[in-house]
Amino acid sequence: MNTSTFDPTQVSPGLLGFLVVAAIGFALYLLIKSMNKQISKIEVPREADIEREEKAARQAAAKKPGGPDAQK
Repeated sequence: MNTSTFDPTQVSPGLLGFLVVAAIGFALYLLIKSMNKQISKIEVPREADIEREEKAARQAAAKKPGGPDAQK
């Protein structure tokens, strides 16, 4: 039996395969870290802030001549 023949069941990705997978994993880590940083910058308005802005807009529209509450 010749032991130097090519055996397709004994093929492995080797060092290059490991380095590619490790690089993809590291890139994924950096992308997730950057995404979390960007998401934390987003300011979500609270319900009280939205109601306050709507009330101020209604009052400003009511004070304008020809606004929605103006007499025709």
